[in-house]
Amino acid sequence: MSPDSGWHPGSLRRFGQRGRTGRVDAGPASPGGLLDVLTVATFVLDERGRIVFWSPQAEVLLGYTAQEALGRYAARLLVPEEHFDLVLRLFRDVMRDERGSWEGSFPVRQRDGGTRVLEFRNMRLLDDLGDVYALALATDQSTLRRVERDLALSVRLVEQSPIGLAVLDTELRYVTVNPALERISGVPAEQHIGRRVRETLPFLDAATAESAMRRVLATGVPLLDHYTTGRRSADPRQEHAWSVSLHRLEDAGGRVLGLATSVVDVTDRHLAAKEADRARHRLAVVADASVRIGTTLDLEQTARELADVAVPELADVAAVDVLDAALAERRSPPARSGAAVFRALAVNAAYPTEAVGAADPPGEVARYDADRLVTRCVRTGRPVLVTHVEEADLRSVARDPDAAALLARAGVHSYLAVPLIARGEVLGALDLKRARNPLPFDADDVALAAELAARAAVCIDNARWYERQRNAAITLQRSLLPQHPPHLTGLEVASRYQPAGAASEVGGDWFDTLPLSDGKTALIVGDVMGSGMTAATTMGRLRTATQTLAELDLDPAELLRHLDKITAGIDNYIATCLYALYDPRTAACCVANAGHLPPVLLRPGRPPTLVDLPSGAPLGVAGTGGVGFRSTTVPLRPGDRLVLYTDGLVERRDVDIDVRLETLLRLLDGPDRPLEETCDLLLEHLRGDDAQGHDDAALLVARVRE
Repeated sequence: MSPDSGWHPGSLRRFGQRGRTGRVDAGPASPGGLLDVLTVATFVLDERGRIVFWSPQAEVLLGYTAQEALGRYAARLLVPEEHFDLVLRLFRDVMRDERGSWEGSFPVRQRDGGTRVLEFRNMRLLDDLGDVYALALATDQSTLRRVERDLALSVRLVEQSPIGLAVLDTELRYVTVNPALERISGVPAEQHIGRRVRETLPFLDAATAESAMRRVLATGVPLLDHYTTGRRSADPRQEHAWSVSLHRLEDAGGRVLGLATSVVDVTDRHLAAKEADRARHRLAVVADASVRIGTTLDLEQTARELADVAVPELADVAAVDVLDAALAERRSPPARSGAAVFRALAVNAAYPTEAVGAADPPGEVARYDADRLVTRCVRTGRPVLVTHVEEADLRSVARDPDAAALLARAGVHSYLAVPLIARGEVLGALDLKRARNPLPFDADDVALAAELAARAAVCIDNARWYERQRNAAITLQRSLLPQHPPHLTGLEVASRYQPAGAASEVGGDWFDTLPLSDGKTALIVGDVMGSGMTAATTMGRLRTATQTLAELDLDPAELLRHLDKITAGIDNYIATCLYALYDPRTAACCVANAGHLPPVLLRPGRPPTLVDLPSGAPLGVAGTGGVGFRSTTVPLRPGDRLVLYTDGLVERRDVDIDVRLETLLRLLDGPDRPLEETCDLLLEHLRGDDAQGHDDAALLVARVRE
């Protein structure tokens, strides 16, 4: 025999018998088990060495049929002559020893004359009559070694694999669990064996898991890379994620043995993906905020836009409050301690809740003591986070005990306040609360809220400064306009001025009524193109120049020529103007136009008409003055009315100007009204929803007295 044959006398070794109890499966065994893979041959020898039992597997393995083997001496039939004496000696030793047994491998002669190395397990048998027999179990050595190698490889892979592996039986009870799965689940192996998933891993959705397992057992279709998350009892604060695969186990004959499951801990990947999702979400919210916040220069609108973005993305309830000192006309050094006085600008909620009642209504001013969290936020300029709000915390959040009770009933469980800081100045705070949203505020929420607050604070600051400049311009403009119409000879007048909305700057519209010598009256409307403080200032300069020129008793066209020269000297500004000079002695009005909209003439019993005037060029267009203007005389009788106005009264960006002028005429075509009512009627119907629109408007109505 060669050294690689697998057999040598030294390979024989003694062993003792072992017993094991376990469940017995009744009924015929299905083919295809491990014993069938090994083809274990069984035969029995009597005390003289003759074959008295011969299994079908022995016939498969060695080729001898039962008829050919039974009654034959095993040594002469199966053992080559060179090993004959050794086998006889071993046979006698086993038969003499009451506990005799041996194991080993040696070559056996086959029916076709060849030899095959078999692995043997032999033992002494005793029947009820006291007769002694020898039982031999044998299998092909090469097949057995291959199975042993496969088994050893499988055991090592299972034990040392970083992947959690387990085998469950057909009743979904754990049969074996590797160390990696113990580490992944945080549950020792002995607590797995014999138990189901629901009993072992309560932190998982056991019903779903076992349903998937039964489906794989029934169909044989594997479940691959199923993603599941949970919190282990050993580490309840940390969310874990696992990738689970399920495979049905079958023997060589297709009999279902159970289920193999592999589990890979993908918590790091899961957390990284969640962080990436949160980052993408933050970017999306910030991008949305950059579009939705700051659409106007209106302070309250900007605050509402911030509250709308924050709900429900960040909070169930959001409030925007600005320090009252930040809205004051005069800036004062910021306080570092003490109480804070806020002006509420906006409140928003994701759903109807009592928590809204705990917030200050927009427009109201409220004082918060130094121990309030929102006060601490604006005094320190840092976010204030209360992850889990307790009852004592609510007293520091709310303005008073009643508001604290409302927050408690609303179920507020987490609170966050972030300062509104622009250009180094704390303007106020964004106040956020969660009630129905079960997640508490965390560091990511603080970062997102701070980003939103920073962007909104700049918009709020812009709106604040614009509001101040606009108020100053309106004050200046109103101070330059006539406050009360003077006593005029032969005329009754009424006037209105309406500034542009908060989202637009103050314009340069003006009107004037000037009593002159000989009972004459100058009626003037004009519009300096542009906006802001400089437009209002330019309007004041032109109004003063017009008043001065009117005192010279100039023809309207001549007056506009002089006014054009003055306007040409004002850098980058042009204006339109309508100058009407009424003379009660001639019962006529002499009118000249510099690019302005024509006035409306109303005569009793007749429909209103636009006065047909040469339009003329706006003042300052030529750059050096000297533009030609022409005067037109319009006869006026008692009861006649003349309506002068600026384009802010009739122009709309989405409607043709001719349509708007027709609307003006239609409104004036009605019963004779007092002049004040006429002004109110025109403003209500022509400005209406656009009363806070993009341009200011001036209106002057004159009636010839009886």
